[in-house]
Amino acid sequence: MNNADYKNAGAGTKVVWAGEKNALAHNATQVPIMLSAAFQYDDIDEWYDVAMGEKPGHIYSRMSNPTVRALEEKMCVLEGADNAVAFATGMAAISSTLYTFLRPGDRVVSVKDTYGGTNKIFDEFLPGMGVEVRLCPTEDMALLEREIAAGCAVLYLETPTNPTLKILDIERLARAGKAAGALVIIDNTFATPLNQNPLELGVDIVLHSATKFLSGHADVMGGVVCGSGELMQRVAHYREINGSSLDAFSAYLIIRGMKTLKLRVRQQEASAMALARYLQGEPLVEQVNYPGLPEHPGHDIAARQMKGYGGIVSFVLRHGMDAVRILLPKLVYANRAGNLGAVETIYGPARTTSHVENTLEERLALGISEGLVRISVGIEDTDDLLADLKQAFDQLRQSL
Repeated sequence: MNNADYKNAGAGTKVVWAGEKNALAHNATQVPIMLSAAFQYDDIDEWYDVAMGEKPGHIYSRMSNPTVRALEEKMCVLEGADNAVAFATGMAAISSTLYTFLRPGDRVVSVKDTYGGTNKIFDEFLPGMGVEVRLCPTEDMALLEREIAAGCAVLYLETPTNPTLKILDIERLARAGKAAGALVIIDNTFATPLNQNPLELGVDIVLHSATKFLSGHADVMGGVVCGSGELMQRVAHYREINGSSLDAFSAYLIIRGMKTLKLRVRQQEASAMALARYLQGEPLVEQVNYPGLPEHPGHDIAARQMKGYGGIVSFVLRHGMDAVRILLPKLVYANRAGNLGAVETIYGPARTTSHVENTLEERLALGISEGLVRISVGIEDTDDLLADLKQAFDQLRQSL
């Protein structure tokens, strides 16, 4: 689009989209930027004390870094945690946490509706190291509780789930996990610390892909793990030895993005509700997933444990992938990309976003239709996003 094409858009849409197209290269969605590994000590004894953790300070950025530490401390406050550990990616945070606490012969219980990368850890990597994995249907609370009671070292949760937006009762499951002696871990990426604080509901460890809503600008990758001091000490040790540390520049970008987190999320979820309500009445849509809708099966639980319903909506098109191929290119205010939580609105099917690592058969077994489309709602003006989606559906109708 040329800049003149934005004349009818609202200010919020203009500041996101206008003036960028000619600066982009290699299919990037962001305008590129064309930027001390170690810390010295004259006093050898002081150096040793810092290295042993007896004095505050830093000696090597794989172990700790001042900028990274600032991010970790910010997350401690937001999640009400004693400590936090930052990683190079969200998947590094998830995998490192699981590998920290699981050993051969252990058993882990989770749900089928986890992020595709997480599902791959459960399906491929943990069984390969001798860990028994039991994945339960997300909606079957009774079965989940029976499997937890049968014994597990780790109970791993994700709510809302990606990309089906299912809701788990955190307090109920955390209570079941504690009764079984399990460590309860949850992915809180979709909710963000603004809308959900699982530690207050009995969870032991909270994970975030900081790439998503925390940073909010689709220009940095990172992950953060929050929990008690003792648990985070073990996670930090794993990170130090295995080397998946976050770099300082990425930490800076995440910190900068987090300063607008509240403004972004509140706008995103207001627009998400408007899009979800429109999609409910769209004849070409057979299912809408958004916990803010009263008709959503997890709405009552979400209303109890969340302060807001977030900026992600997913829906299923009646004509499957054929309709997806037509609809998505018709959208104007949309990046078609494998990311979420950014200031720009992002559309994508599960086959190229959340579950790109999975085969068609695996996705179908997880209940993910080929016609499912995930919308990560941006901060553009709601009326513009709504009008854009409507015109795309009008064109889809003419093409079918």
